[in-house]
Formats: sequence, structure tokens, C-alpha cells
Amino acid sequence: MNDTNYLQLSRRALLKGLAGSASVVAVTSVMGLPQSAYAADEAPADRIYTGGAILTMDDAQPKAEALAVREGRIVAVGSAETVMALKGDDTEVIDLGGRALLPGFYDAHGHVFVGGIQALTANILAPPDGDVTDIATLQKVIGDWVAANKASVEKTKIIMGFGFDKSTLAELRDPNRQDLDAISTEYPVYLIHQSGHMGAANSKALEIAGITRDTPDPPGGVIRKDAQGEPTGVLEENAHNIAWMKLMSAVDRDGMKAIARAGAELWTRYGYTTAEEGRSVKATAEIMREVADEGGYKIDVLTFVDVLMDRDYLKATASRDYKNRFRVAGAKLTIDGSPQGFTAYRDRPYYAPVGDYPPGYRGYPSATQEQVDDAIDWAYGNGIQIITHANGEAAIDMLIAGTGTAIVRHGAGMDRRSELIHGQFLREDQVDSLRQQDVFPSLFPMHTFYWGDWHRDHTVGPELADNISPTGWLVKRGMKFSTHHDAPVAFPDSMRVLDATVTRRSRSGDILGPAQRVDVMTALKAMTIWPAWAHFEDGQKGSLEVGKLADLVILSADPTAVDPETLDQLTIAETVKEGVTIYVAGQKQGLLDYRPQRNGVEPRRQNHDGR
Repeated sequence: MNDTNYLQLSRRALLKGLAGSASVVAVTSVMGLPQSAYAADEAPADRIYTGGAILTMDDAQPKAEALAVREGRIVAVGSAETVMALKGDDTEVIDLGGRALLPGFYDAHGHVFVGGIQALTANILAPPDGDVTDIATLQKVIGDWVAANKASVEKTKIIMGFGFDKSTLAELRDPNRQDLDAISTEYPVYLIHQSGHMGAANSKALEIAGITRDTPDPPGGVIRKDAQGEPTGVLEENAHNIAWMKLMSAVDRDGMKAIARAGAELWTRYGYTTAEEGRSVKATAEIMREVADEGGYKIDVLTFVDVLMDRDYLKATASRDYKNRFRVAGAKLTIDGSPQGFTAYRDRPYYAPVGDYPPGYRGYPSATQEQVDDAIDWAYGNGIQIITHANGEAAIDMLIAGTGTAIVRHGAGMDRRSELIHGQFLREDQVDSLRQQDVFPSLFPMHTFYWGDWHRDHTVGPELADNISPTGWLVKRGMKFSTHHDAPVAFPDSMRVLDATVTRRSRSGDILGPAQRVDVMTALKAMTIWPAWAHFEDGQKGSLEVGKLADLVILSADPTAVDPETLDQLTIAETVKEGVTIYVAGQKQGLLDYRPQRNGVEPRRQNHDGR
């Protein structure tokens, strides 16, 4: 008997009767044995994948030739010869045909509920994701959408669009109420900024929101007004949040549930098997829970509830266990706003802001230091995971100060996995502080593509723009991190996330920070195993290992074998949740027959490593 066969038989004898995946994984870990092909009861696999690159995200076995699935879990990973031993009469053998099999992508930070609004409303994004290049095309796109969705508009009595951004409009200004009154005066028209931190309203929407010339700015928000003191229609931060909630209150419960389902459906098209709603309130969390209880989710959905609004609800519902594919994961704290919208809170003036800003303008916080300290202290004291939105340097300083205070009071021994979300303008000394405090960074490298040129020319300037979303600093320190899309800030486009993290090319083709680029495998870990770890789910998800859930994605090609400059051209061929195919490219998928607009526009490719 050769050594390989002896090893397999010895393992089978030892594992006989251990049907539970947790026991199997524990035993193999103790033995130090490779995962190549075994199953506790040796029953045939339901599916076997072979014939393409299998990237496991498991450092002990980064690549494999075949993978077997039974009853929603991975039962074998390894050589084709050993895995095929699990083939039975009814086993479906799937030939990848040179394509790549990876763990299903884990949404490190997005807004899947709000993404449902994006999926069901007018797409007013700029190329390559939409057609809007100026105010006139914005008006045309919305007008065309209204004409194609008359029944929906008549039912909801609101016209909505998602994705405007003055940095991509020829006029270099935000649309105002006069622009939107030209679309409709009968219905409220409300457009959401691509950052999600601002909105634009027509006169009818302002009326419904109760906003007049006499309405004061809410704490942490701005109602923009013209020289005559009249609202322009543009609302920032908490002013936007308040108006939007009033407008959305007109949507009935069935409409809200349709939004929740649409978001999750959209995420599957980009290979995500776990989706996040990164900020909810009790009402939206309960809508998502209701959809889950009705069997409305094909993928897992988790949410973080606003810690400044719903603490009693959070304390009663936060859990690490899914029920019907949904869980309240923890608390969300928001300290500042949008860097490209000049509402992020900086430690120095913006470089060359576009708009009516006073000299030395640094943005502003949407929460006070007292609120930050209290929120983090409450989360640490109650054992609830907290994630914090902070973009500007001053906002990140507030997070570090609040975390430091909480650690002094509650200690640093617990594995809390608190997170910094975004951290666009991180200083290098702040990276060291995050490491010392065990705060997990979830960064947003897609900014290098969508707003890299804008950051270079307007927000932080050429020198600091090289260090936005500084993944290179994290790699240098051996830190785990995740990368995200923050959809619907952009589409939940996993390949755009991958491309931006590896190449850091802007829309113009410039490279923002060559030293901050990372290799493809590191970038993939930041989309799979590391965000799964950050959400306490790495024991079940994030890598292709025996005993884990068969959450899988098939890509059109091996991302480690293609030219890195073509990563954004890879496509999702299939998404698999617990062994069941839930999305196949080119097939109508039920709720949405939806494809994001790319318009065939490709960014210019040029090598500008300097300025």
C-alpha cells in the first residue's frame, strides 16, 4: 500500500462516524492533514467542480484541481483524482471549461436595502455605469425612466433617481429644484447623490419634506440656500436623511419589501453570497426580517443598526446567527460624510473645493465627540460589534479617541472586531493607532477609479491623493483588511472592486498611489476570507475548505492569470449559495431583468506613476 492510500485510509478510519462538519474540520486541523478529498461518511457528492482554476483563499492549499459539494457544504478540495472518487451515479460533474471557481464574495460594506432603491429607480450615474454627463442628459434619463415606469410612478407617487455627482457633470454643480421642476411639478422628484450623503429635491419634494426658507439646518446637516435665502433643493447629510425618510414614508409595506428583495437580487449578479445593509433603523431592519421570514432571500443578509437611534432594538436583536438568511449583526456609527462631496471632516482645509465654501473649509462632523465616545462605550459595554463610518482625518481622530476611551474602561481583551468603514484620508500614524486598538479597516479603493482624479485636483491634492484608501500601508504592517463597494454609491461590482484595489487607475487612466497597490490574491482575500473574519463568519465562509458552506462564484477567467489591466473585464458566470445555483449570466432571474449600463466606455490607459 502506498503512503497516499495509507494516509487516506487512516484518515477515513479516524473520521468514521464524525458526520458534523465542525468535528471533521477540528480533527483535520489537529492532525495537520491536507484537505484533499475525503468525506466523513464517504457518500457520493452532489456536485463536483473541475476543469478550471480553483482559488481557495486557504493558505495551506491556495489552489486545487477539483471541489466536491454535498448537502450545501464542501466535502472535498484537492486533486482531480482524489475528489473524483466521490463521484456517484447521481453526481453532477461541472466542467469549468477554464473558468475560475472562488469562494462567494462577502460584502464587506454595502447597503443592500438602499441598493434595492437603486435597482428600481432611474440610473443617473455617469459612464461607464450610466449615461449622465450633464444636467440635460440627467433630465432626459429621468424623463425616459418615468415614461417607461408610469404605473410604478402612479402607485408610489414619487420619482426617484440614484447616482448624480457634480464631479462628473459638465456644469460642475449639483442639480437644483428648478432643474427637477422641469421634470415634474405634479410628483415629488428626489435624486440621491452617488455618495448617498446628499440629495436633490424639486419644489414638490421640498414641500412634502416641510423645508422652506425658514427651516434651520438640522444638527450635522445643511439645507443649501440661494442668495435670496430660498432652498436650492440640495440637502446635505442629516438634512438629506430627514427629507428622504419623510418621502419614503409614502411607500407602502409591500413596496418596501420589493425594495429589500431587489437589492439582494442585484447583489447575486456580482457574485455576492453574503450582503450587508451597512446602516439601518428599526423600521428597515424589520422589513428585511419580514422578507427573510417569507423566504425572500437567496443569499445571507446582515445589517448594522444606527447606534444613535435604536439601542434598545439593537440590544434585543443583535446576533451572530442567521434566521431565514437574516441577522442584525451590530451597531453602525456615522461620524462624517462624503469626501468627494466635501462633507467629510478633515484635519486641514480642502485642497480646491468646487462650490461656495468659506476660506479654510474642512467639512464638518455629523456626530459630536461626546456622541462618538458614548456610542463606542455602549457597544463595548454590551458586547455588540460596532462599525464606524469615518472618511476625513479629523473624523478618524474622533473614532480613535472614542475607541481609546472605551478600551480604558472595558479592556482590550475581548475580540470585538470593531471596524473603520471607508477611511479615505487615513494618515499613516492613524493606521498604527488602528492596529494598536485592534480596529479592523474596511477600505474603499474604488474611489481611485470613480473619484481619483477629483481627489487629486480638488479634495486633497496630488500628494495626498496617492494615499487614499491606503491598502499598501496595511499590507506593510501585516494587517487584515477588507475592501468594499458601498453600493449603491456604485454598483456592487465585485470586479471593479478587484481592479481598483490592484491597479488603482482613475477614470483618466492615472495611477493613484503605486505604492498602495496590492497583488491579486491579497485583493481577493480582502473580498472573501478577511471580511468573513471581520463579521465572525470565517468558520463557515470566505474560503474553500472542507466543512464550510458551499458559497461559490464562477468567474469568466482566472484573475491570477490575466493581465491585471483587464481585471475589470472579468464577468460573473454563476453564483452558488450553499450548493444551489442562484444566478447564471444571461438568464432572466425572476425579480429583475436588469443589467447595469456600461455603454462600452473604457477608461484611458496610461502610465502616470507621478504627477
